[in-house]
Amino acid sequence: MRGKVYLVGAGFGGPEHLTLKALRVLEEAEVVLHDRLVHPGVLALAKGELVPVGKEGYGEKTPQEAITERLIALARAGRTVARLKGGDPMVFGRGGEEALALRRAGIPFEVVPGVTSAVGALSALGLPLTHRGLARSFAVATGHDPALPSPQEAT
Repeated sequence: MRGKVYLVGAGFGGPEHLTLKALRVLEEAEVVLHDRLVHPGVLALAKGELVPVGKEGYGEKTPQEAITERLIALARAGRTVARLKGGDPMVFGRGGEEALALRRAGIPFEVVPGVTSAVGALSALGLPLTHRGLARSFAVATGHDPALPSPQEAT
């Protein structure tokens, strides 16, 4: 029996920013591998086993290869797995890397988009990213420069 992996975006805040599909997946998944930045209220909605995988900027983290291997192993064991990430899994969330590895391993998967903070947080504040006559486009970029020391190294 083969399982399935869902790459799920938790949105930019608490449970009220989840999509209905993300909620359904959290209720149905047997195992939820989650990042540290996911809101505790979102984690409380999961019915399956919660497994922290510690992806958070410069702090302690589970190596990406170990996370990917675990996703593949759980799916091969017939489990339904949610890989829960803050925001959207395909925006600075390594969802693309995980999707590629799952595809190469022949594991069925589905991406469940989340509202990224780059859009959702500004919208929640009433600040438009685009505005007729003022801004016709926008770009999202990371503020991380690997050539510079991390905040922990700088102190």
